[in-house]
Amino acid sequence: MMFSDAAAVRPALAAQGYLADDRIAQVVFLADRLDKPVLVEGPAGVGKTELAKAVAGATGKRLIRLQCYEGLDESKALYEWNYRKQLLRLQADQGREWSEIEADIFGEDFLLTRPLLEAIRSPEPVVLLIDEVDRVEVETEALMLEVLSDFQVSIPELGTIGASSLPAVYLTSNNTRELSEALKRRCLFLHIGYPTIEREREILLTRVPGLAAALAERVARFVAGVRAQNLRKPPSVSESVDWARTLIALGVAEIDEAVIGDTLNVLLKHQTDIERVAAGLAEGTATG
Repeated sequence: MMFSDAAAVRPALAAQGYLADDRIAQVVFLADRLDKPVLVEGPAGVGKTELAKAVAGATGKRLIRLQCYEGLDESKALYEWNYRKQLLRLQADQGREWSEIEADIFGEDFLLTRPLLEAIRSPEPVVLLIDEVDRVEVETEALMLEVLSDFQVSIPELGTIGASSLPAVYLTSNNTRELSEALKRRCLFLHIGYPTIEREREILLTRVPGLAAALAERVARFVAGVRAQNLRKPPSVSESVDWARTLIALGVAEIDEAVIGDTLNVLLKHQTDIERVAAGLAEGTATG
């Protein structure tokens, strides 16, 4: 077991620079105790991926990451054969019986492991991060479900490969599409939303060296006000951290309308959002 109790999770993650609340800490503890994957949903940039990284760092386990994308298939997620190397062996072994050649070229030396198989075959426990699982097609999601159900992989030429030790699995989703109920049923569910002003202030002070407490408070309050507006893409926590670092780099001690106007492009990434917030500042309706 990675953690003795739920109370041990928060300081362990904090030592990795991740500030977890009691709800996050409890899910991490239960995932460890129950050997269950965790499905972490929420807006982009709120710390879903960083949670898996922090768990790996806190437990001293190697992090194996599968970055999901549209078009990801079995050969990129699980395994494939090194066809070029196989072809070279076939050319070198002309004249041998096919049964001998087949047993040779479909061996370990020609197997290219991808993240899912690598996590299963690892002799030491690892943290497996399946990032942005909602970006893959339903067929690939079904493949992942099969692997996560039994933690084993069947390779026709080699047989069934079972996990040497169960990996700690974290799946993240930006909720761009609905995941299957079968996948959700096998996971503990954790939603991470935008932090409260107080928690974001703590995050800023932890992640931005040299940031004064008063400026961190002002940044957190302004960002919370911006998120409350009807924007195409509200600023994430990572973007508020970048904004705070920008203010430090520019030597800003106080935030005023001119500073905000000059640096909104760091906080917001769509011109329509920048114009909306700037208009609110001009009208005196922006919060912060």
